[in-house]
Amino acid sequence: MEKEVKNVFVSGAITPDFIANSIAKHQSKTTIGAHDIFLGQVRADEIEGKKVGAIEYTAYEKMANLKFHEIREATFDKFDLTCMHIYHSLGKVEVGEICLFVFVSSPHRKEVFEALHHVVEEIKKEVPVFGKELFEDDSYQWKVNT
Repeated sequence: MEKEVKNVFVSGAITPDFIANSIAKHQSKTTIGAHDIFLGQVRADEIEGKKVGAIEYTAYEKMANLKFHEIREATFDKFDLTCMHIYHSLGKVEVGEICLFVFVSSPHRKEVFEALHHVVEEIKKEVPVFGKELFEDDSYQWKVNT
């Protein structure tokens, strides 16, 4: 049975309350023994003497959601996971705010560590999400994922 492609995008920053509520919902899932979380935060990078104040994220949403789905399913095939949640910001995210939230759960800790590293690297490499770094002087440049 084909799983439904979910929309991973949220408008603006991913809030601490959203993250906390996502974690709290897993207390009733008693087969889980480990969780691992990645929080991508917008840095105040200085590039050629200009300071980043925010990043504005855009995406080809249908294509990006499909790619997130493919990465998610491939990760489930590769690792013994109980569940996984992925959320990515669209729109403007200020320095210090969260733009990517990946949450994986498994009966055992080794799986979550390896799976989380795998999924975050695949997201950065494969998903068509674009970040426009907005500098404090109102100029900008397109971000390159490393």
